[in-house]
Amino acid sequence: MIPVEEALARVFALCHPLATESVPLAQAAGRVLAQPERAQRDQPPFAAAAMDGYAVAGDTGPSQRLRVIGEAPAGRSFDNPLAAGEAVRIFTGAPVPPGATRVVIQEDVDRDGDWITLKAGLDAATHIRPAGGDFRAGDALSAPRRLRPVDLAQLAAMNVDRVTVTRRPVVAIIATGDELVMPGEDPRPDQIVASNSFALKALVEAEGAEGRILPIARDDAAHLRAVLDLARGADAIVTTGGASVGDHDLVAPVTRELGAEPAFWRIAMRPGKPLMAGRLFEALMLGLPGNPVSSIVCAHLFLLPALRAMLGLGAWPAPTQEAALAEAVPENGPRAHYMRARLEPGSRIRPFARQDSSLMTVLGEADALLIRPIRDPARPEGHPVRYIPL
Repeated sequence: MIPVEEALARVFALCHPLATESVPLAQAAGRVLAQPERAQRDQPPFAAAAMDGYAVAGDTGPSQRLRVIGEAPAGRSFDNPLAAGEAVRIFTGAPVPPGATRVVIQEDVDRDGDWITLKAGLDAATHIRPAGGDFRAGDALSAPRRLRPVDLAQLAAMNVDRVTVTRRPVVAIIATGDELVMPGEDPRPDQIVASNSFALKALVEAEGAEGRILPIARDDAAHLRAVLDLARGADAIVTTGGASVGDHDLVAPVTRELGAEPAFWRIAMRPGKPLMAGRLFEALMLGLPGNPVSSIVCAHLFLLPALRAMLGLGAWPAPTQEAALAEAVPENGPRAHYMRARLEPGSRIRPFARQDSSLMTVLGEADALLIRPIRDPARPEGHPVRYIPL
């Protein structure tokens, strides 16, 4: 068995960034920006009022009377130069008239017809946003990055209507085993309903990939080969079940017959020891355990980081955070243990008492995987530990 860190490094060695494509900005949410995009104009493109009030020129002070000579709402400028003793009614976001030196907020003004009188205790701020104060034409939004709503707003303000993003990875998902039926079917007493594929599809699509659930592959070499053949053209092929050493575990021998290049098999972790990886049909191949909890945990540790690497976001493990143990834990054994756990107030974390890898209900209640390294000694309540958020 190899450690998790070595296995992940071997998975990353099987990945490469995918090609790029151009998409409209309105379709770019959550996509990975593949190259910097540059602003086409300054923001703001003109000196703009930061508050509703009156644009004035020259020195001003309390009790001064100024004649209002026009108005500048947002989207329509007042282009005549402003002289001392004059004011222009102005609204937030509107261009500041030529010659204006400040905007006096409306709360500091008494108005009488076309005249205003400045009140005592004037706000000292100019309330003018300089042209290019946010960004200048030619400034870039850096890449790679996953595009968030605020990034889309910035790109729009930069007058960018299309962006170059990494193509979505296509992930073919294959459940294996005679014991499986699809949801909604009528299982025999000795069968179970397939569940892994639906969790994996949701996980990869949340990461920005396209998940494709293929037919269940039966415990028959010819049938498995036929289903695997449907996965040609995918960027990643993920099987669940059939990757152990039983008489009916056919994934390893069949994929080798099809030309798979194995990278490893079996990892020093729990849940999820029987995990294999390699290349098949020029795609990353991951053989995940059939146990639902093991499959989902392994997806968090290996599949999702691999997809991020394909998207050009770098070869990084699943992000972790730190919390304090809410209760003592015993010494860990010879495999890293990813314990289902619940986060509690005060940055504390409590592992569930039941850690059997068949218990999906426990994983459903968990919001973290508490990481216990190999041979980690017993730890008292309050000891800092790392965890993977779920």
